[in-house]
Amino acid sequence: MLNTVVDTFKNLWFRDTKEKPVFINDTAVRIRAGFLLFIPIYMLYTLIDVVYGSTWVVDGNTAVDTYELNWDDQIIYAVEAVRRTYDYTIQTWVLWYALFEMISGMFVTTSRLSPTILIASFLAKNHKAVWKPLVPKRFAWSLGSTFIVTCLIFFNPEVFANWMNDWFSTEIPTTYNYMPYWIPLYLVWICLGFMWLETVLGFCVGCKIHALLVWLKLIEEPCEACNNIDWEEIERRHKERREEERRAEERRESQENGDNPKQSV
Repeated sequence: MLNTVVDTFKNLWFRDTKEKPVFINDTAVRIRAGFLLFIPIYMLYTLIDVVYGSTWVVDGNTAVDTYELNWDDQIIYAVEAVRRTYDYTIQTWVLWYALFEMISGMFVTTSRLSPTILIASFLAKNHKAVWKPLVPKRFAWSLGSTFIVTCLIFFNPEVFANWMNDWFSTEIPTTYNYMPYWIPLYLVWICLGFMWLETVLGFCVGCKIHALLVWLKLIEEPCEACNNIDWEEIERRHKERREEERRAEERRESQENGDNPKQSV
């Protein structure tokens, strides 16, 4: 048990922290994705409430009969209603933590700052390791970071607008949310689907997109199979094969000499 804990703190989910390129345990990656799955679920609940929920808070105790009917012969009541306001402080902090998790997993040094990587690496010690290169995962987490930043802008439009207006002299409005509701809503659905596929099926959509970009030669990436070639082992086998061929040739010559002895003069 102690050795497992020490090894987890030392190597985390890396096969070897000093090798190039770096490989990580995909089993631990899937466990970590399961931990982080609650974040898009929480954001989806928030956005559904914002987009499809009522924009008014009605106090039913203040209802007064107006003795009037609408076109459907329904009684019209006068009530006290307050326009609903939203406080996204909790959502903002959750998104900042999610962004920290995405960025921390991209590099060996920052991975040691992530509690989910530490816990997932420890839990994965009892399972067979599945080594995958870090670079495609890094690309996938970059996509996730883009989704998170978009949601941060949606939940804090005035902060982003003030930054842009101060730095680049733009005229982004600060009095209303300029980002359409459907953008973060769709992105959260996509993020939830991606993380579910990673957790349950071990299918990394971001990695497949990365592989497609490499195939299209838009990204240069060394061949994973070539990186796993053990050239020393190949050379050793070649030497053994040449040695076997030499011995077989000697045996053949020896047999020929035995079948055709030289005649004495």
